[in-house]
Amino acid sequence: MSEINWQEEVEKRREDFLRDLEGLLRIPSVRDDSAKTADAPFGPDVKRALDYMIDLGEKDGFTTKEVGNVAGHIEYGEGKDLVGVLGHVDVVPVGDGWSNDPFDPVLKDGKLFARGVADDKGPTVAGYYALKILKELGLPISKRIRVIVGSDEESGMSCVERYFETEEQPTMAFVPDAEFPIIHAEKGISELDVSFKKSENDGYEAFKLESLESGARYNMVPDHAKAVLSEVQDNDGLKQEFENFLKSHDVTGDFSVTEKNVTLSIVGKSAHAMEPNNGVNAGLLLVAFLGKFELTGTARDFVTFGRDYLFNDSRATKLGINYEDKESGELTMNVGILRYDAKEGGTFGLNFRYPVTADMDKLKNKMETVVLEYNGEYTHYDDSKPLFVPEDHPLIQTLQQVYTEQTGEEATLLAIGGGTYARHLETGVAFGALFPGREDTMHQKDEFSYFDDLLKATAIYAEALYKLAK
Repeated sequence: MSEINWQEEVEKRREDFLRDLEGLLRIPSVRDDSAKTADAPFGPDVKRALDYMIDLGEKDGFTTKEVGNVAGHIEYGEGKDLVGVLGHVDVVPVGDGWSNDPFDPVLKDGKLFARGVADDKGPTVAGYYALKILKELGLPISKRIRVIVGSDEESGMSCVERYFETEEQPTMAFVPDAEFPIIHAEKGISELDVSFKKSENDGYEAFKLESLESGARYNMVPDHAKAVLSEVQDNDGLKQEFENFLKSHDVTGDFSVTEKNVTLSIVGKSAHAMEPNNGVNAGLLLVAFLGKFELTGTARDFVTFGRDYLFNDSRATKLGINYEDKESGELTMNVGILRYDAKEGGTFGLNFRYPVTADMDKLKNKMETVVLEYNGEYTHYDDSKPLFVPEDHPLIQTLQQVYTEQTGEEATLLAIGGGTYARHLETGVAFGALFPGREDTMHQKDEFSYFDDLLKATAIYAEALYKLAK
């Protein structure tokens, strides 16, 4: 059976693939909690996209099942062992500045433009068509294959958690929701809130910090920050200092005065939390500026901790928990949420991406001594363990062999700080569908995939599934 020309089989289905993918891309499947119902926990459009994939499988003669209205699968074959492909049909919000309607796909110069075409509808349909090819060719396999479809990958992955509460884990699986060649290591991801309770002021202060607000998500570098001050002793002096600070850090901001208050704002640059150094954290810049002045009580604890231990230290060296391994690289720390209120106290929402050999519980306990020195405490902790599949595992070796044969390129192993469904699998890796050297437009305006790349990925997936399920 090795004479199968996988690429040719995909090409025969080119028009059908495009039609089925465009149908899915037209559904604006952004999570909408305001419209959720018992039958559509993430909103009606997300449910519609999930139903679309399940209906496709049913129409093509596969066994299908929907689970909890949040996930489902399309299955083929018989046997005790199960091979899986996990994709998702939800997409991130559209944002501004698109050249075309993001939910009306446009194929132009070989590129297919639409929200979700790269992340992750295109690759999900590629995984589905790979399975369809095996079925239509009637190839002999000794295991079952499931395309598992989730609908909440972009905001928590609760869909696969729910799915695996009642459904079996695949023996081996891959997730077409990243890049080629093979991602065999994903760092652990944890959220940690460090909070400072309201305490009394005790002495002279240059001003009273009324509030500070920056960031909305743990997994993003905040690009805007605002602080409100009252009882400022010297407005002109403060304004001059602020302007000098903005200049020295090459950022823009604003200083405005009302009868009672002074408002400071800073504009930074957003980036994904897995590499905070790609962004400019507006919140931490503002904290660093405020830290130049005499403050008391909670404001002093909050600002000084932020200035001394969080500002300009994405590797958490000052907290004493910097860590690196050869399997997956360095620990990174992003300060994604900063809140202070004179009546309530303050909080830093931290996001750590930690190497696969690290123990985050131990690291968290280690840095607590510093937190306690500043009258701080932990108020929220959530941890998603790292993923690591060794290079000699049969899953890795099979995927490497198929990738190398079909592309002529070496199938190197990668480690990332991001997270895919693979971390919810007992044995799974992220595998494509973005090819090396291609522009990554996921989560951006004018998101696109080269249509031929999606077909090429389908050929790779078809052979991989065949070899894994033989």
